[in-house]
Amino acid sequence: MNPIAQAEAAGPADSSRLTIDLGALVGNWRHLARLAGQAETAAAVKGDAYGMGLEPTGTALERAGCRSFFVALPSEGLRLRRILPRAAIYVLSGLTAGNAPALAAASLRPVLGSIEEWREWSAYRAGGGRGEAALHIDTGMNRLGLSLDEARDVSTGDWRRQGLTLVISHLACADTPGHPLNETQLKRFRAGAALFEGLPASLANSAGIHLGAHYGFDLVRPGIALYGGAFQAGMPSLDVVAKAEALVLQVRDVPAGESIGYGASQTLRRDSRIAILSAGYADGYPRIAGSTDEQPGASVFLNGRRAPLAGRLSMDLMAVDVTDVPNVKRGDWAELLGANIPVDEVASIAGTIGYELLTSLGGRYERRYVGAA
Repeated sequence: MNPIAQAEAAGPADSSRLTIDLGALVGNWRHLARLAGQAETAAAVKGDAYGMGLEPTGTALERAGCRSFFVALPSEGLRLRRILPRAAIYVLSGLTAGNAPALAAASLRPVLGSIEEWREWSAYRAGGGRGEAALHIDTGMNRLGLSLDEARDVSTGDWRRQGLTLVISHLACADTPGHPLNETQLKRFRAGAALFEGLPASLANSAGIHLGAHYGFDLVRPGIALYGGAFQAGMPSLDVVAKAEALVLQVRDVPAGESIGYGASQTLRRDSRIAILSAGYADGYPRIAGSTDEQPGASVFLNGRRAPLAGRLSMDLMAVDVTDVPNVKRGDWAELLGANIPVDEVASIAGTIGYELLTSLGGRYERRYVGAA
């Protein structure tokens, strides 16, 4: 056996790991399905299932009863189709020029988001093309979607022969329950969906499900809530799905008055024990979450206690003050994100959101899946 093969057979030697609890993922989906009542509960698995891995999460959700999935890109849809031959798979980026035959061949459903896409799809179908699609009506997001006037024009034509299976819109402010745009979008979507009598309708994302049953329509499509991230102001997150950990590479004593890391951004005020962990911004951990003399940063969790980051993050390493954490030693594992260090806590310190942090988790983690049926 050659040396590379020997190393591979010995198992991964990397020093960071990401544990993904598929049981928690499925539990979150089932909880949301109960809240959705009579509406079908789909799953948004774009962005490699929010960083959790498209194939394992898609398989687990399909086995739990999920029948409809939403991806961003055709390439994601093709990956999902290879493992889920019977699922309904919607491509949110819509129809790129000339791509209708390829999408139809893979039974992927483009979400038509402009009048140009609608015209191209209609011409493809009129020419004998087969395949199904969804129609996106913009109700106030001003991102993708036909205007209400464009939707009205479409509805007066022969839309029933175009293979439409769903009409959707997307809420801009569902994470803020009292925002007036929620009601405005609801009213506009009711008007738009009514133009397509008999066509199933979908408006609610994770936060929209929690705005009330009147937002549910025929299908809801949760995303971030499935993966344990915060989805609405004042609402607790669901079960934690991802735990990111890094190995303690060494522990060193650093006297008061010394600085830590690049730029000497933090100077120690006491004699300290500093643990060096094997993860950095190349692993998707935000560089801005480090500590300075002016601003404390995020924390990690090890040996039963929290420990604050010390100094600026490096590409591959971070320093943590473990002076108040007993018995930290080389080879221990520190939780970067998980049940004890919520992803949205770290994201807030870094000035971002849990969505970005989860989808940024790099490919260097040893990925482990637990809780699968």
